Amino acid sequence: MLVWLGKTADRFRPTPLGALTLTALAGCALLLATADSVLWLGIALFGLRLCGQGMLSHLAMTLMARWFSAQRGRALGLIFLGYPTGEALLPMLVAVLLGLFAWHQIWVGIALVLLLVPLPLLLGLGHAMRRQGALDSRPACTAAQRAPDTSWTRAEVVRDVRFYALLPGLMATPFVITGVLFHQVDLVQAKAWTLANFAACYPLYAACATAVALACGGLIDRYGAIRLLPYYLLPLALGLLLLSIGTSLSTAAVFMALMGATSGGATLLFGAIWAELYGTAHLGAIRALATALQVLATALAPAILGWLIDSGLELNALLEYMSLFLCICTLGLVLLLPSLLQHRARTLPTS
Repeated sequence: MLVWLGKTADRFRPTPLGALTLTALAGCALLLATADSVLWLGIALFGLRLCGQGMLSHLAMTLMARWFSAQRGRALGLIFLGYPTGEALLPMLVAVLLGLFAWHQIWVGIALVLLLVPLPLLLGLGHAMRRQGALDSRPACTAAQRAPDTSWTRAEVVRDVRFYALLPGLMATPFVITGVLFHQVDLVQAKAWTLANFAACYPLYAACATAVALACGGLIDRYGAIRLLPYYLLPLALGLLLLSIGTSLSTAAVFMALMGATSGGATLLFGAIWAELYGTAHLGAIRALATALQVLATALAPAILGWLIDSGLELNALLEYMSLFLCICTLGLVLLLPSLLQHRARTLPTS
């Protein structure tokens, strides 16, 4: 669905589109609270994932990458802070609320908060921007007018061989991270750790992801996402290698930190690189396709890695193979770099 809905970021103004998405998200939260059948429960969960994790994140990354071209990296780094902040605070808040309210009451509260806090703020900001003659007051089509004439459509992108050459690097991070975390029970058993001790390392993941994202934002503005792209997989590759040979819990801590470094870098790099390569006029449609492919990687990882583990592949060997895979992806990105730079210089000289 996101592949089709993502195109709306190119066609409609941010304020009404964001307001509609927030309203739909609140509606899905209410539906979940009142669902009385498996069908309605499934629809509610699908809507929550599509409107929340899907469209809201997509709109934020797309619009920041489009409107803040001069400081695109810093802008993306700023909104990235919402991810670790939510991951750090919301689980604890929900845990507290579960001690006070029933689960369906919490979902009703979530819907009310969405309608009473971010929605009025968004509408108020949009009104202020219109009064000041800011970007939001202009029709969505002006994005195409402001972008270089050579901005690519999604149909043109899927015919570009460079896009397919980027896919292994694009899908590697979500595949590996999802696969490792999904099979963490097998990991902690093989290493003789406990799930509680392994979970205690998660704050290192969030902290390093945040730090690298903030640092990466400035580097993107200075050097460009294309030049940085070949190196972002190296921390995760090193982390997997160390995890394959280490047995102490400190190895898990180092792995989490290195995994966070790659995750933070990936979020910003792939938030900016499509604008650098293909322009901003159709950025929503292009980024929606890339996001869908990343989601596909997260769906494939548990099944593929689970099949390999069940087939008798030793876990440490699997970690080493994944590290090697990331190194091969890195080499591919290094070899692709001259072509990407030449493409950007030739087709998007003003971006």
